[in-house]
Amino acid sequence: MAAYQNVTPVQIAQAALTTSYATLYTVPTNITTPTRTYMKQIDVCNTTGSAVTFNLHIVPTGGTAGTGNALFYVQNVAANSTFSYSGVQVLPTSSFLSAKASTAGLTITISGGEAV
Repeated sequence: MAAYQNVTPVQIAQAALTTSYATLYTVPTNITTPTRTYMKQIDVCNTTGSAVTFNLHIVPTGGTAGTGNALFYVQNVAANSTFSYSGVQVLPTSSFLSAKASTAGLTITISGGEAV
């Protein structure tokens, strides 16, 4: 049997972004049955009347958010609109998603799946 046959669709995260980095999701660590998480869709909704930027990072275990692990860096979201990304990103075991915004007003929703 091939590894990672059972995939469960999940909402990985949904949060209002702040101006400080916050962990949105941490990939589970399971020694006997490792989990792989993948992101399939990212939507960032701007509920303000001005453009707002955000950063989103896939951070390795023990690391911190920085330019070397940025998925989006100072990504602009126009006023009263939604930025959408569709594409698969595989998250390594024990890595985590970290994000922040330039100001309040953004809500991020990330969907994908967990495979065991």
